[in-house]
Amino acid sequence: MSQPTERTPERPAGRAVPTSADVARLAGVSRATVSYVLNNTSAVRISEPTRRRVREAAEELGYVPHAAARSLRAGHSRMVLLPTSHVPVGPLYSQFFNEFQWALRRLDYTVVQYGSVGLEAEEAARAWAELRPVAVVSLGEVQLTGQGVEILKRSGARAVITLGTRAVEGTHALVMDQGKVGEVATAHLVESGRRRIGVVIPEEPGLAMFSGPRLDGARRAVAGTGATVVPLPLRYEEESANELAARWRDLGLDAVFGYNDEYAMLLMRALQDAGVAVPGETAVVGADDLLLGRLLRPRLSTVRIDMVLGRELAELVDRAVREPEVPPRTRALLDSRVVRRESS
Repeated sequence: MSQPTERTPERPAGRAVPTSADVARLAGVSRATVSYVLNNTSAVRISEPTRRRVREAAEELGYVPHAAARSLRAGHSRMVLLPTSHVPVGPLYSQFFNEFQWALRRLDYTVVQYGSVGLEAEEAARAWAELRPVAVVSLGEVQLTGQGVEILKRSGARAVITLGTRAVEGTHALVMDQGKVGEVATAHLVESGRRRIGVVIPEEPGLAMFSGPRLDGARRAVAGTGATVVPLPLRYEEESANELAARWRDLGLDAVFGYNDEYAMLLMRALQDAGVAVPGETAVVGADDLLLGRLLRPRLSTVRIDMVLGRELAELVDRAVREPEVPPRTRALLDSRVVRRESS
């Protein structure tokens, strides 16, 4: 009887990867026609029956175009890189972000989100550049520098767009005036006769880039009015809100700007539970104009923020990719205005 011997298991033979030549043979067309159809090329006229035949052949074979090969032919990729958010994002941001991604897809770009937690400035730019994106849209969590922008452009990025609180050299910059949000909210409270106004400062990491300018705007609004502003650190937790509400009367506040609707709603509920009447004893204003704020009792006053539409930002990306020689421009955003409801 022979002794068993040790041997390496054979690797099962894998299925051959289908190619565009396979699709062309099955559909009875040229490889060029396959490329035109599957890349949605509009410059070449191809009949709808032929397009349908190519798509059906590709589906039957399980064929998808190779992104790298496509990039080589075009001279650049169709990848738009979006660094993932480092900070808590609310419904307004999520709605914008989803609309932006859908609009990019309709323009035939591949959207890739990059986990950039822990990366800063040039380090982040080098990491993004490794993927050779045609465009990078940084939404502010990573503070790009002019050097970082240069790294991206040398790697082949035709467009670098920033959406944040300041302009960045070399980018198409959409600058959000966060200070205006706090300014109009506080001015509304002052005009309503309030004189000691709390301003919520979220303690969650990463939100200082928004809350700091909003506090500065609130301070501008009370300058010369005799009113005062009191910063109120607050975690987005019921316990934190209850602790603040418990010492509300000791603070002597008659109004509060809650940073945004979510923090304002959290604090307003805690104030009501503590017996503080809203708006009789304390007026409350949020920001973002979320639907939920209109369903509360009293209905929440808020700051409506006019952000760039996702579709508009996607069109800016496409235009910047197609016209890389156009000099970068800066555009101010956030035309903010108060929507007065029952809470103020």
